[in-house]
Amino acid sequence: MYSLTSPKMSVILTTPDNYETIAKTISYLCQQTVKKSLEIVIVAPSASEIKDHIDKIDDFYAIRIIEIGEIKSIGFCYAQGIRYSQADIVALAEDHSFPDSDWAEYLIKAHEQPWAVVGSVIKNANPDNFVSQVDMLGTFSNWIDSTPSGIMNSLPFHSSYKKNVLLFYGEKLEEMMETDMVLHWDLRNKGYELYLESKAKTSHTNIGNLFVWFKLQFYFGRVFAYDRSNNENWHLAKKMFYATVFFLIPLIHFGRIYKILQKRQLQNLLSFKLFLTLFSGLIINAIGQAMGYISGVGNTRVKLSKFYFHRDEYS
Repeated sequence: MYSLTSPKMSVILTTPDNYETIAKTISYLCQQTVKKSLEIVIVAPSASEIKDHIDKIDDFYAIRIIEIGEIKSIGFCYAQGIRYSQADIVALAEDHSFPDSDWAEYLIKAHEQPWAVVGSVIKNANPDNFVSQVDMLGTFSNWIDSTPSGIMNSLPFHSSYKKNVLLFYGEKLEEMMETDMVLHWDLRNKGYELYLESKAKTSHTNIGNLFVWFKLQFYFGRVFAYDRSNNENWHLAKKMFYATVFFLIPLIHFGRIYKILQKRQLQNLLSFKLFLTLFSGLIINAIGQAMGYISGVGNTRVKLSKFYFHRDEYS
């Protein structure tokens, strides 16, 4: 009987505490049409509690735990999982994103082409929440469910990657895995192409608490500005210039979102209330960017890390 000598794709999934945090995502991965071709790599502080649960699962090519102790940041977690994975393709999964049953199959097939990164389109897992709708448009408007397949400038962070492309970063991998847009821009600058596979779909749970969403906009802005300027080795004068014109960022960002929605004839999604909330968040994000350019990232990564998990508490 034919059997695989190695998995076709490794799915990296992080929990900050126990198995229950990732149990729902695991249940969706168990429904994948190509589950026997998948290696599931669970990155966790401790393996002891998780091991009892995975010993009962035989759906995959393999399922293993990478024990890392204290979780420093999401980039650190994903980098460790990537380094210890066995497949040539790695996909980043989340405890609050639930892939369709053929998600992995379409990603693997798309990676037969030379794309360095293949992303999936995003569906809203909690669409009845107003703030979730705002978060969806502000974060994923480039890749919402109606988006056609094609080469993109950037993709959702939880995409799939050719592993050798990521390992090229060496010790810098943790840093590059912190901010998706910075990573994707850097890959494009190196000549790689990023592809959106519209047949691969996942339902993402978005932030549903307005105060938390505003707070995260500031955090994301600060981390993005620091990572962008640091990765591209900006001199002080350039950082100060971008910090000075921060007030233009919400206008530019919103203009791009509206143009995307208009192109797909979805501009009716933008009610006046949604517009005001979204634009307010973009202003807060811009203020965070200004601070990131001026004073660096501080301890923002630590503050951000807790919001990557247990999304049901904020949805």
